[in-house]
Amino acid sequence: MSQPLAGKPLRGLIIAIDGPAAAGKSTLAKRLARELNYVYVDTGAMYRALAWRVMEEGIDPGDEKELGRILQQMRIRLVEHAGQLRVLLNEVDVTEQIRAPEVSQMASKVSTLRVVRDRMVELQRAMGSQGGVVAEGRDIGTVVFPVADVKIYLDASPEERARRRFAELRSQGKQVTLEETLEEMKERDRRDQERAVAPLRKAENALVVDSSRLGAEAVVEQVMREIKNKLRAI
Repeated sequence: MSQPLAGKPLRGLIIAIDGPAAAGKSTLAKRLARELNYVYVDTGAMYRALAWRVMEEGIDPGDEKELGRILQQMRIRLVEHAGQLRVLLNEVDVTEQIRAPEVSQMASKVSTLRVVRDRMVELQRAMGSQGGVVAEGRDIGTVVFPVADVKIYLDASPEERARRRFAELRSQGKQVTLEETLEEMKERDRRDQERAVAPLRKAENALVVDSSRLGAEAVVEQVMREIKNKLRAI
């Protein structure tokens, strides 16, 4: 367990965590936010909330006009309750609904559109405007917060990420196979990396951490060393 930084200011930094699906970004971001007493910004949940709304209304995910309408009507709040991040869409808790695999796939599709990325980046920058945030997603260090104080690119092999997501889905009672999960993971990676708008890529000055063979605690310790070094330099 990493130790608190006694006597050091624990507010003000912007910490950006990028990487592919199921690399462990959410776990890392939550732990860092808790240890630093920072705000945790789950940008993926914001895109999934939009995707869920698109599916609920039966909208064509390529219809930018309709997506623009929904985006202007949407109010997304990320709130912590009983130690868990809850996602409120127009004050309705959609935390559980947006975790479905089909919602994640839809989120990957709508996130390729400029109208969606522009609006989401606007919202995300507003959340982190005062610093003291840990934000995770796929374009945090490259697009949303290119001047972030600490940038992390968290990765893992497709096979390991599929295994993690498969275990998560099965624990939720979802009837999926590991093979199906791996194929969906590879398809998600392809879309994220090849999209024209804000593709997934490593920021030039990001610390790369491969979590394929590391436990969550080891990842946190490695990243906390980077954060401590940054704070000592302030």
